[in-house]
Amino acid sequence: MDSSVLTSIANQFGSPIYVYDAEKLEQQYTRLSEAFQHVSQLRINYAVKALSNVNILSYLHSLGAGLDTVSIQEVKLGLYAGVPAQKIIFTPNGVSLEELEQAAALGVQINIDNLTLLEQFGSKHPEVPVCVRINPHVMAGGNANISVGHIDSKFGISIHQLPHIVRIVENTGMRINGIHMHTGSDILDIDVFLHAAEILFTTAKSFENLEFLDFGSGFKVPYHPNDIETNIEELGEKLGERFQSFCEDYGKNLTLAFEPGKFLVSEAGYFLTQVNVVKQTTSTVFAQVNSGFNHLIRPMLYGSQHHIENISNPNGRERFYSVVGYICETDTFANNRRINEISEGDVLCFHNAGAYCFSMASNYNARFRPAEVLWHQGEAKLIRKAEQFEDLIQNQVVLDLAAVKVL
Repeated sequence: MDSSVLTSIANQFGSPIYVYDAEKLEQQYTRLSEAFQHVSQLRINYAVKALSNVNILSYLHSLGAGLDTVSIQEVKLGLYAGVPAQKIIFTPNGVSLEELEQAAALGVQINIDNLTLLEQFGSKHPEVPVCVRINPHVMAGGNANISVGHIDSKFGISIHQLPHIVRIVENTGMRINGIHMHTGSDILDIDVFLHAAEILFTTAKSFENLEFLDFGSGFKVPYHPNDIETNIEELGEKLGERFQSFCEDYGKNLTLAFEPGKFLVSEAGYFLTQVNVVKQTTSTVFAQVNSGFNHLIRPMLYGSQHHIENISNPNGRERFYSVVGYICETDTFANNRRINEISEGDVLCFHNAGAYCFSMASNYNARFRPAEVLWHQGEAKLIRKAEQFEDLIQNQVVLDLAAVKVL
């Protein structure tokens, strides 16, 4: 998005604020679809956890996307956004049998990654089709916190436990209609992804009535100028060809499914903050903004880098700044980063703020969560109001402690 547009949005709605570009969302969805255009049946299920505003869910559904959900609340958000139950898959981890049953009752596709729950659910509901999530024991992604396919991961049923899965299916008479894996995020090495895919293909041969194979996602997106990313086109060519070959061997045309989150929404998002103070110390120049890790935790949690641009002074001379927040704790967004000269009152723009940014925001330090705006067809549309003080206390129950007798 153009800096002048972002500046006008900050002036109109205030800051801090999240802005999402609908055109970029569509570009990313189209790019992934076209990369796998030679696959006869493709399903793209957007990972709701990345950004769960119902307007984003509704918009992506209008492009053709289904949803990948990880909680019963996300399932209900998807339904509220107008996404049909048959286009939603429920892929939780560590939930109760009751939550699985709630989701099944709503008519969504169930995905189970636990042998115990698989047996319990299959015994009670053998008529409900179930997808099984396997752990291929493949380390993918550059960060241990977002790599979920390795041997020590809590996600998925170990590929070495395949005989146990088969035994449960035989004993319960349940129907397995899908096999799923997700190795992690920020995958660059396509060969690693293809290696994990071969494990999924081998697993699929143990089940006769499959309808789809879900390869997860985890595609790397660029986080700063000249950053590297997953070659989606190459992956589409290689995996698409291999998938079609597998379907021929299997004797049935299956659906190839993905569950991208970051790939679809990361680059579409911008986070705008205003500089409160420029503070010079003996060794550092701090740009202190009207936000903190309560609004954007990824740099502190994952060590992630978001490109930061001073949209109030786009042509200014570059200087080194450490961009920090207003939380009463260390909340550093960037250390010694080259940014166009910053003055108090300037608006800084954090790029790649679409995925796991607002969705991980909190009210730490009793700060309000910010507003969200969708830039659609040349118009800024408010899709979430900024919180107010009433939002902080609306669910608190106030006791009259003065009436309580102290013993």
